[in-house]
Amino acid sequence: MGHSADPDDAFMVWALAAGEVDTRGLELEPVASDIQSLNEWALEGRLEVTALSAGAYPAVADRYALLPHGASFGEGYGPIVVASRELSLDELGALEIVTPGPLTTAARVLRLALGDDIRTRDVPFDRVLDEVVSGRAEAGLLIHEGQLTYAAAGLHKLLDLGAWWQERHDLPLPLGLVAIRKDVDRARDVSEVLREAIDAGLANRDAAMEYAVGFGRGIDPGTADEFVAMYVNELTLDMGARGRRAVEVLLGREPEFV
Repeated sequence: MGHSADPDDAFMVWALAAGEVDTRGLELEPVASDIQSLNEWALEGRLEVTALSAGAYPAVADRYALLPHGASFGEGYGPIVVASRELSLDELGALEIVTPGPLTTAARVLRLALGDDIRTRDVPFDRVLDEVVSGRAEAGLLIHEGQLTYAAAGLHKLLDLGAWWQERHDLPLPLGLVAIRKDVDRARDVSEVLREAIDAGLANRDAAMEYAVGFGRGIDPGTADEFVAMYVNELTLDMGARGRRAVEVLLGREPEFV
């Protein structure tokens, strides 16, 4: 079961790693990696169950179905574009923007917001902030906890893609989804175990947060806790009709769910 190496995904799988949930006889091994790698692995069908960017799902829809549990949505907030100085959106559109990978939802929505003719350069997500701070990039697209730490690094927020999306569609922005390979037996049991694991994390928040902080790449526990609170919510437990509609609008198609 692949999950991104950041606190919110780690929070969701704590109960599996700690043996705090009945796996119904299933063997579920958490595998942590960066989101771009998980997206690329999904293209190969490497993992039976995996987190992946919502924007990457169309490329793997022939091989994977979606689970209704474990998704990350931004309710009026999401990936942000930052720079070392204040810029208008027109000025921003003329710059090279460093992004966390072409398959990420953030990169997909960035092009929806600014147009397909923008110039981008891809780096691992945990290097985007430093690229802008160091001056090697004029602007960067931040995901994960970088959304909360940019100001301390002296950067300015130019565009919040989650706010842009909600203003445009009146829907939450789907960021990460959980997909299961179509050849996996007992997919519904996997789905229910995942939901129970998220429930267990919420019911044992201190223990789950202690585990999640280890995936925070040096951020303080308070920031990690704030980040988890942003992206582990009711829509994570079950995206429901509203979440499914948001996924459909983002992808421009009705996805297949378990």
